[in-house]
Amino acid sequence: MRPWLTVATYNIHDAIGVDREFAPERIAAVIAELDADVIALQEVGSHAGGTDVLAHLRDATGYIAVAGPTRLRSSGEYGNSLLTRFPVQETTRIDLTFKQREARGALDVVLDCDGDALRIVATHLGLRPAERRAQIQQLLRVLETQTPMPTVLMGDLNEWFLWGRPLRWLHAHFEKTPAAATFPASAPVFALDRIWIEPRALLDRVWVHISPLARVASDHLPLVARIVRP
Repeated sequence: MRPWLTVATYNIHDAIGVDREFAPERIAAVIAELDADVIALQEVGSHAGGTDVLAHLRDATGYIAVAGPTRLRSSGEYGNSLLTRFPVQETTRIDLTFKQREARGALDVVLDCDGDALRIVATHLGLRPAERRAQIQQLLRVLETQTPMPTVLMGDLNEWFLWGRPLRWLHAHFEKTPAAATFPASAPVFALDRIWIEPRALLDRVWVHISPLARVASDHLPLVARIVRP
């Protein structure tokens, strides 16, 4: 099969690096290194002083930007985002907030990839196991009721337990995909950031983007996947 496109997921840690410096220009430079066609971003926000990180990344990279804020803080919106080189056909925000825990959500976006439709579901799940179980069940219900098309689910799942029910459910739906360690960026041990593709045959390979800049720009490393044409 011919290569089709490259996707990536990247928790940018509010553009604050491991050196505790707020530097959205470093995140933009890492995104340029990735050269991916579609990038799911987590922990994207506005900052005091007027810096809108998503707008900065959009302007610095030339991507189309889709915002998926999950909460409002004093400096502005904060949450998920998507950068894409392809036109956006549909955008839906899914509220995944669990009880009184921190607001969480997902972006459900359909892209026109040179005439072929591709669904991207970009998310950032909760810190507690009960949250993640409820959130994955909700996402799977959404996917099972949608019109079938090539679909990518990606983001920071915060799932530390490789034998936990959320991952088993995702493997059952998408089939198992490689899990590469992305956190912490300086010496990755945990596979918190994940990418699933449906149909599974479209997934060519998955890898972690490791560069000197990526190791310092955020506390997560980007995870990248190459997809072949259906």
